[in-house]
Amino acid sequence: MSERNVVRVREVMSTRFDTVDGMVTVSEALALMCKIEAECLIVDKRHDDDEYGMLLVSDIARHVLGKDRAPERVNVYEVTAKPVIAVDPQMDIRYCARLFTRFDLSRAPVIENGKVVGIVSFSNLVFGGLCRF
Repeated sequence: MSERNVVRVREVMSTRFDTVDGMVTVSEALALMCKIEAECLIVDKRHDDDEYGMLLVSDIARHVLGKDRAPERVNVYEVTAKPVIAVDPQMDIRYCARLFTRFDLSRAPVIENGKVVGIVSFSNLVFGGLCRF
């Protein structure tokens, strides 16, 4: 029997991500997303006892566009998912995929020692994990 090769989240996650303050407007966050060609932003903690959030394009579509709200009049904190389910960089990607499925996630921040070190998505899991075999 051959030894199973475990692929960790750290090996497939994206280390390129940007953060935004929850007090900026959705319009400002969208401008940043367009500039860096990102589908999500990490929303910074406001203090040590706060939690990270995540702003997804789908949140903007549902809570701003879908409700006919003006993006320049809505703050990021109003439409952000917070707290978010985070992933440990040492997690096996198979368990990460199961976690995503169980909680209907498309991506999650990767947190190590209380700090965001990356973002992992289904695409990262599939292309980074399965394409190496």
